[in-house]
Amino acid sequence: MGDSVATASPQQLLVMLYDRLALDLERAGTALAAGDRETANEQLQHAQEIVIELRSSLRVDVWEGGPRLAALYGWLITELVQANVKGDRNRVESCLRVVEPLRDAWRQAAASLAAGTA
Repeated sequence: MGDSVATASPQQLLVMLYDRLALDLERAGTALAAGDRETANEQLQHAQEIVIELRSSLRVDVWEGGPRLAALYGWLITELVQANVKGDRNRVESCLRVVEPLRDAWRQAAASLAAGTA
């Protein structure tokens, strides 16, 4: 993956982050279901790091949807922390239900840009 990250466009990097975020959430949910709090903790902490990175790279001043997305990232961080503290699989699943459509939208936007149709 190192080479693909080094050569990826900013749009592709964003999609990669969302893909990994969704994977972390899926793994955390599976780990919590199995009673493996250590693995769930690792996955949830990594998911938090991704959301923090997404939020810090968001330029709310150049896109009208930026402030709403920043608020959503804030909600995700809070939910991920609470899911980790409480071992709450439902919170993890709620986060995944928010992340997956965002990931799909960014993937579609990146594909449109790559095709020159944006």
